[in-house]
Amino acid sequence: MCLILLSFLNNSQYPLVVAANRDEAYTRPSACAAFWTDFPQVYGGRDLEMGGAWMGITRSGRFAAVTNYRDGQPKGIAPRSRGDLVGAYLTGNLPPQPYLRSVHVRQSEYAGFGILAGDLEALWFLSNYGNSIEAVAPGLHGLSNHLLDTPWPKVADGKRELAALINNDSDALPEKLFAMLADRSVAAPAALPDTGVGILREKQLGPKFIAVDDRYGTRASTVLIVNRQRQVIYAERSFGARGKFLGEVTSRFQLTL
Repeated sequence: MCLILLSFLNNSQYPLVVAANRDEAYTRPSACAAFWTDFPQVYGGRDLEMGGAWMGITRSGRFAAVTNYRDGQPKGIAPRSRGDLVGAYLTGNLPPQPYLRSVHVRQSEYAGFGILAGDLEALWFLSNYGNSIEAVAPGLHGLSNHLLDTPWPKVADGKRELAALINNDSDALPEKLFAMLADRSVAAPAALPDTGVGILREKQLGPKFIAVDDRYGTRASTVLIVNRQRQVIYAERSFGARGKFLGEVTSRFQLTL
C-alpha cells in the first residue's frame, strides 16, 4: 500500500473514509478483498506469499493499513513481513496503542514501514523511521512512502481533493474516490521528493496511480466508507500490468456495537 488518504472523525456523516492505492510487484500473489475464511471477522485483501495484509477492517471496527518507507538505500531481506503488522492487529485483541507499543520494541525486524491502527474512536501511527507512536488527530490525513502527512504532491493534492469530495452527494462518493485514486498525473520535477532513487524513478512513482511498466505498479484501489450508523462500504478494484483493469468487489455490512 503506497498511498492512503483518510478522513477520521472529521465529518458528521462519515466517521471514517479511506481511499488507498496498493503498489506492488505484479507477480506477487494476492487475494482480493473478502472476509477471511480463517478469521471471518476480518475483511480485506490478503498477501498470498507471506499471509499478511495491506489494509482491512473487522466487524467490530478495528482498522489497519500499512505502507512501505522509501529511502533509496539497499537493504537485505527483513526477518518479518510488513503485512504481518496489519494481519496481527486485525486478528488480535490488543487495543491499538498497546499493540503499536509491542511493534515498536521489535520494529527493526521489518523493512521500513508506516502503519495506521485504530478503530472508530482512536487512531494511531507508527513508523520505524519515526521517533514514537503518534495519536492521529481528527481530520484529514495522508500517508505514502514516508511519515504521516509528509507533503509529497500526491499526498497534499489527495487531502485537498478528499476534503471536497466528502461534503458532496453520498451516493456518488465511492465513484468519486475511485476517480481520485485513478489520477496518473505527475507533479513538476521540482515538487517531487528526493528519496534516493533518482529523478526518473521519482517521476514514475509520483502519481497517485502508478502504471509505468510490466513489473510494478498499482495493484488495487480501495475505498472504505463507514457512516454514522456504523454501516460499511468496502470496495476494491484490481489492476494488472500498466493499469489494466481486472475486476471489482464490493461488500456492505454492519459493524457490531
